[in-house]
Amino acid sequence: MLVWLDILTPKQLLLLNEIGKHLEKKGYQVLYTTRQYREVDDLVKLQGVKAVVVGEYGGGSLEGKLAASAHRIEELSHIIGSAKPALSLAFASPDAARVAFGLGIPHYTINDSPHSIPVARLTIPLAEKLFAPVVIPKKTWIGLGAKREQIIQYNGLDPVAWLRHHKPNPAILNELGLDSSRPIVVFRAEEAFAAYLIGKVTAQSVTVPIMNDLIRSHANEAQIVVLARYPEQVSAIRSALPKEAIVPSKAVDGASLLSFTSLFVGAGGTMTAEAALLGVPAISCYPGEPTIVEKYLVRERLIQRICEPKRAAKRVRQILGDLSKELTCQRERARLLMNSMEDPVDIVVRQVEDAFPPVFR
Repeated sequence: MLVWLDILTPKQLLLLNEIGKHLEKKGYQVLYTTRQYREVDDLVKLQGVKAVVVGEYGGGSLEGKLAASAHRIEELSHIIGSAKPALSLAFASPDAARVAFGLGIPHYTINDSPHSIPVARLTIPLAEKLFAPVVIPKKTWIGLGAKREQIIQYNGLDPVAWLRHHKPNPAILNELGLDSSRPIVVFRAEEAFAAYLIGKVTAQSVTVPIMNDLIRSHANEAQIVVLARYPEQVSAIRSALPKEAIVPSKAVDGASLLSFTSLFVGAGGTMTAEAALLGVPAISCYPGEPTIVEKYLVRERLIQRICEPKRAAKRVRQILGDLSKELTCQRERARLLMNSMEDPVDIVVRQVEDAFPPVFR
């Protein structure tokens, strides 16, 4: 039995790759599709995922996103129509939802981002099942087109899927030229081209003032790594920072890097949650309204939301000034929370097995 998994973003690659590996162990065949997109292209190689590349990312304009999706849907319709999967499974992929619906293929969707309203509205009404963290109320999804009986919740966050059994690869330190005996501070740029942030941010990143403050105050101590999402961000951030900052031009093994990180400052969602669950002191300066998942992590005292650059920079200096204590407290809180969580992969795979039992040859 063939299951089609469509991958659009780095987070989706990490989650759906884990789901795909578990399905294959159960006897399913898995077809991965993706699109041309800088970080996904790099991570597909890093993770060793064999995926069919269909179409490309539409960029930072609504017109570009619409055109790219239209072209991709047309291409996918031929590929998926020939493959004839029994099930389509994706994380909030409008392309997969539309193709599956058009070809009469049952579609399951995963989503932890109700703040991305256009994507939710384009995917949830076309799905037979919606998988989501229990911290997001069902009424939120119902307001976006879900039926109550369609919603399957899990007591956990998505990064649990790839973090619970992750073994850090120390090769990431040599790859980036980092010294494990000195503090490593990692910054993650915002999703500047996402539909829900268009017009609210620039290519440079809201984290740049914080980084410049840290470079001035800890130039000989802290090592700064900046993970940008787009080539435009890489260029803009490099031009705004001294050469001491490390701004990789390619995607890296984020979970391994975070495992050696002393402090994380994120303007996005997934990597901030990863850092929090790994026990890394984390500050969120996400430029939009706080998401439900972010509010949950704040309540659990696993992240601090500080959007004003001067205040964020001050807190960074405070954490570095008492790093041993901060790390000890954070790691214990993260350990307790991680141990209490369900793995979303288990929930999804169990539902697939119940509805579509694998056919062994």
